[in-house]
Amino acid sequence: MTLVFILFCLLCTALTANVVRPVYHHPKMIVPSFIFGWLVGELALHVVFVEVVIVFLFVCFGVVSGFWAGIALMICISSWMILTYHYYSGYKAKVLMEGIVSPHRNKEDLKTWGRHSELDSTRLLRPFSSWQDENVEVLRDIIYHEVDGFRLKLDIRRSKGQISDNTSQPVLFQIHGGAWTHGYGSKNEQGIPLMVELAKRGWVSVSIDYRLCPHASFPDHIIDCKRALVWVKENISEYGGDPEFIVATGGSAGGHLSALLAISANCPEFQPGFEEKNTRVQGCVPFYGIYDLMDEQRLQLSVALDTLLHESVIKQSKNENPALYELMSPISHIHKDAPPFLLVHGDKDSLTCLAEAQYFASRLDETSEQTVEFAEVAGAQHAFDVFSSLRSDYVLMGVTERLTQWHRDFQEK
Repeated sequence: MTLVFILFCLLCTALTANVVRPVYHHPKMIVPSFIFGWLVGELALHVVFVEVVIVFLFVCFGVVSGFWAGIALMICISSWMILTYHYYSGYKAKVLMEGIVSPHRNKEDLKTWGRHSELDSTRLLRPFSSWQDENVEVLRDIIYHEVDGFRLKLDIRRSKGQISDNTSQPVLFQIHGGAWTHGYGSKNEQGIPLMVELAKRGWVSVSIDYRLCPHASFPDHIIDCKRALVWVKENISEYGGDPEFIVATGGSAGGHLSALLAISANCPEFQPGFEEKNTRVQGCVPFYGIYDLMDEQRLQLSVALDTLLHESVIKQSKNENPALYELMSPISHIHKDAPPFLLVHGDKDSLTCLAEAQYFASRLDETSEQTVEFAEVAGAQHAFDVFSSLRSDYVLMGVTERLTQWHRDFQEK
């Protein structure tokens, strides 16, 4: 049993090490590294608690004895300290988001941020409690388009009783991630805390389906997103939303698609059969997205992306069809009339590249006449915002306030 204890301590240490130094380059280890880094990092206090209980049981049964068991225990305790520090480093996100929203504040904004400056401990203890609220209703599986035998659907979240207010509220347009591939993500489990938080504040939040690989290939995904946007513009007023103010968002593949949607408004290649429809949005908040499929700057760290694009998503290599890779890259569509952007990316992301996101933001900022802001979230792994943690909730509140400021500025024009 002593050997089992030592192995357990080594496992605890390995999990902590993976949070601090995730794997980027090994094709078979990238996904496991992300999964464990994401869960252990954002649920660090929960993980430490479970590990402490297990070690306590080992001690109670007299297993922890001898030199090597003592060394293993010391290493395990050190890993707990590192993991706890990692969790509480989430306070840096408050400072980060404060720096983004404070230059644009008025007195009303300051009150809004102050109300949320100290987070709800219940959300931190029960991370998935942020997925629902008694004051928010969900209208599920509304069909917005049928294509190739698929019924594409969307969900709407809004404040209960909002339709009776006879007012038009700003709209959030959420595009889910999941490597553009069936079985890796859907509208049912991504972007929910942000949608719920905004719905509580009166926004109408829309999350959409789109065709997924391997059945679909680029540009099917973005065409579906544009069709969903057109549906929202034509119908959202019936649900209390304002079709004149829509902000696109999404994470990972959804970050790519939301950025592409926002920056390629009215692009005819992405609107076959509905080229005349207006597909402009009034802002974009992509989370940990992909912005340059050609990777011309050689910034992408993950070795799996090229394989995924070649074999499943585009189904051609960069050499075979460079024009399509460029067409599907948001960085290829940069122009001066792009809407405001707030890009969010973690510095521990092992699936998408922080440096690529920074490069895209800098290129966009050079050209766009609107604001381009970048939130580099310390300690954040891919998908860090899926449920509540100290880090994700501070980012959530900062993004929420910045979107509120965008809407205020839009109304004042």
